[in-house]
Amino acid sequence: MSSAFLAAVSADPARPLLTWYDDATGERTELSGATLANWVSKTANLLVDGCGLGPGANAAIELPPHWQTAALYLSVWTAGLSISAESPLDVAFVSPGETADAPDVFAVGLHPFALPVRDLAPGVQDWVSSARVHGDHYSGPHPAGTDLALGTFTHDSLVSFASTRAAAMGLIAGSRVLLAIEDHPDVVDWLVAPLVAGCTLVLSAHTDASSTLERRAAVERAVLVPRLSH
Repeated sequence: MSSAFLAAVSADPARPLLTWYDDATGERTELSGATLANWVSKTANLLVDGCGLGPGANAAIELPPHWQTAALYLSVWTAGLSISAESPLDVAFVSPGETADAPDVFAVGLHPFALPVRDLAPGVQDWVSSARVHGDHYSGPHPAGTDLALGTFTHDSLVSFASTRAAAMGLIAGSRVLLAIEDHPDVVDWLVAPLVAGCTLVLSAHTDASSTLERRAAVERAVLVPRLSH
């Protein structure tokens, strides 16, 4: 899966790769491929150099969809960890005030400007502060295609499944697509499938009116992806 992300970034590092809207907070955050890759590299280095983890380790991401959540999924896969909610866990990323049964637990505030979480639960570290001190480029170990990536999916089988989903969703390589998170809550649909298909993303959360989505797609010059059941 990390190779699909690298391909998306290398196609044009300066272009907007992920744009995030949240109509509950008014947030709009746009990340170029280079900016998102910087977050991914710093966090992958945190996992490998800071936590001593790598292929074979298990991570939990207990967060709602968000651009920061996307960065964490990509970071975990880049460092070769698998994502699962099942124990034993080696690292966990949680909402402020929450904790998890893992040696390393990081709170993620999902602040629009990525501000650190100030009031941390005992034994919990702030993800933003912890990641920012690490290097901007990741050169550590990369996962094999047969390594676990998400639940029972290996990296190879996740890419294969995401390709099938991308075709079912009508995603076309090179296009900019808008997805409503409430219609596409599965991370395979809102993150993996578009990246595997070679698309850039506009993600919209807490957007009730279809007319708002249609206007947003026009403003962003994006194709609105309709709801699609599995």
